[in-house]
Amino acid sequence: MISGYTKHGFVDKSFDLVRELCLSNEKPDGYTFSMILKGSTSGNAGSRLPFTGREVHAQILKSNVEGDDVLYTALVDSYVKSGRVEYARRVFDLMLDQNVICSTSMITGYMNQGRLEDAEDVFHKTVEKDVVVYNAMIEGYSKSVETAKKAIHIFIDMQSLNFRPTISTFASIIGACSLLSAFEIGQQIQGQLMKTELFTDIKIGSALIDMYSKCGRTDDARSIFDSMPRKNVYSWTSMIDGYGKNGCPNESLELFDRMISERHTKPNYVTFLGALSACAHAGLVAKGRKIFECMDRVYSMKPRMEHYACMVDLLGRAGSLNQALQFVMQMSERPNSDVWAALLSSCRLHGDVELAKIAANELFKVSGESRPGAYVALSNALADAGKWDSVSQLRELMKARGISKGTGFTWIGTDAGLEAFHAGQSL
Repeated sequence: MISGYTKHGFVDKSFDLVRELCLSNEKPDGYTFSMILKGSTSGNAGSRLPFTGREVHAQILKSNVEGDDVLYTALVDSYVKSGRVEYARRVFDLMLDQNVICSTSMITGYMNQGRLEDAEDVFHKTVEKDVVVYNAMIEGYSKSVETAKKAIHIFIDMQSLNFRPTISTFASIIGACSLLSAFEIGQQIQGQLMKTELFTDIKIGSALIDMYSKCGRTDDARSIFDSMPRKNVYSWTSMIDGYGKNGCPNESLELFDRMISERHTKPNYVTFLGALSACAHAGLVAKGRKIFECMDRVYSMKPRMEHYACMVDLLGRAGSLNQALQFVMQMSERPNSDVWAALLSSCRLHGDVELAKIAANELFKVSGESRPGAYVALSNALADAGKWDSVSQLRELMKARGISKGTGFTWIGTDAGLEAFHAGQSL
């Protein structure tokens, strides 16, 4: 009964049965404890869990329950999902047979905490690997531009060992290509996908659209978008955002209008952000206001700080600085650093030094030390206006507060992959 309730999502009922079992002077066995652990980490147990991994672990030790692979695997998984990777590793190291399921949990836990060397150690020590453990490594590597290249190497290795990539494998490796702007590899992966039934999957289509867009190849992205038999909000959003970020605001807004008019898919917060950003780059103030207002009025979606910042950027780029300031002052919530940074950037663009000082001072109050770029932006605005005494005072203030801005750099695609080049560095 406990197992059945847990498997079908009735976790609270399974926990009630566990309590009844304990009150009847019967001791839970290893299988019962494993069900408790699975239920506690299933996502159906609510925010207030009646049992935690440590509590169950303590009860296991007190009850002298003989552990087996099922129990240890559940315990490792429970510790990993609660972020207690060190406890998970202790249990993992006690296992005589470290199965691939436990190894996958450990790798995922280490990757989520950025502990790549520990994840690699577990991976290399896993004797009998399967596609899932390879997926864990590829997914972990594909989250950062610094390690995305390793994801591609693992992807190649797994196929050389005749492991067949799954939809999760392809989604992660396409994400790695996005980070590396490696559209050539992305095209090869697309060619591989076209030979499988996975090519028509919405998740894969959306990932390819995002990858091609981030590589600046909007025509390829649109080709994928148009060929998709079914689309969801992520497909539409990826294409809308891709157009906007590649200097095609009109195409972005045209697609957004089509999405709204067809009414098959409800836009999400990211969709609106992409549309507002497109309006900002196209200078379409009235259109941007209409989109911003319809978020709450039509879709009952309360704008977030990033939407407010985008509206400030829209008004500021168009030269309506006083309207931008008025918009900020009328916000229902306290503006965060992104909002003030958007106003400061616009002030420098249009040479409004006095308003730039106001925006900068507010930005310093919110997060001065975490936004050194704010000092630089104000300094540049003062310099553009020829106020060199003020520039000197501001730079002295930065020195006194120990604030410095790192050297600017850009990512450049080379034969060796994506590399960072700093200002003044030669290729």
